[in-house]
Amino acid sequence: MDNESSNNLMELAAEPLLVDPVLLLALDGWIDAAGVARAARQRLVDGDPGQRIAYFDTDRLLDHRARRPSLHLVDGVSRRLEWPTLEVFHLESTADNDVLVLHGPEPDHEWRGFAAAVVDLCRRFNVRMVLGLGAYPAAVPHTRPTRLSCTAGSPDLAGRLDFVTATIEVPAGAQAVIEMEAGRAGIPAIGIWAQVPHYLSGSSFPPATQALLTGVAELTGIEIDEGPLAEASLATRTRLDDLVAQNPEHVTMLEKLEAAYDDLHDARSLLPDGEQLAAELERFLRDHDD
Repeated sequence: MDNESSNNLMELAAEPLLVDPVLLLALDGWIDAAGVARAARQRLVDGDPGQRIAYFDTDRLLDHRARRPSLHLVDGVSRRLEWPTLEVFHLESTADNDVLVLHGPEPDHEWRGFAAAVVDLCRRFNVRMVLGLGAYPAAVPHTRPTRLSCTAGSPDLAGRLDFVTATIEVPAGAQAVIEMEAGRAGIPAIGIWAQVPHYLSGSSFPPATQALLTGVAELTGIEIDEGPLAEASLATRTRLDDLVAQNPEHVTMLEKLEAAYDDLHDARSLLPDGEQLAAELERFLRDHDD
């Protein structure tokens, strides 16, 4: 590793022989409505023995007053401190495709240096694509398939899937900095975002997690075992349908959101009603949440 270019922010733990790997970005702390990206990462990482190939200097990158280490006490005796980590793992469950996952808290400091270190890693292992995961609240109904939006480094990448695109100005996260830096280095980089019904953004929503993983699979060719996600998605939709059906006003407003979803071109004129639905249903579901 070129320590000067990575600014000594990253250390290699292993150097496995990889073939055309993909790097997935799944950092905690940025926009992740309903914890969809976190759930997708957990689906990929949990139960996978993996291999740590790199780790970052969290003393420099993180504010430990915001993300304090955990102190483990035994009968009043301090036994150990458990510090937050930023690591890159090589998954073993995707045997036909080499997949790296960068996960941990989003850095508080030195974003440019952090992104440069990640791109150095990409160069070292000949990463063929950088893929960021995220989710955001949108005026969409839970009764329709989850739409995916994208951020990409080129029009060609943006057109790889039938994603929703927009021309807007929004605050950026560290993943966006990595995507931009990777694009400048000639590495295809794209962010995929699941649109979560904004009246559900504070609770789990398995259908969006399932859609996000499907998007990852289609973009990269990775075979992903969704496990119980399909069953959880069906159970979630059924529960929400039952709750909404108890109030005719909610049914009416949900129908307006569905109309906006079905006719994307007319969505803007219907969004105020969608926002009313969000506020009403959020209160309703919170009152009836088990």
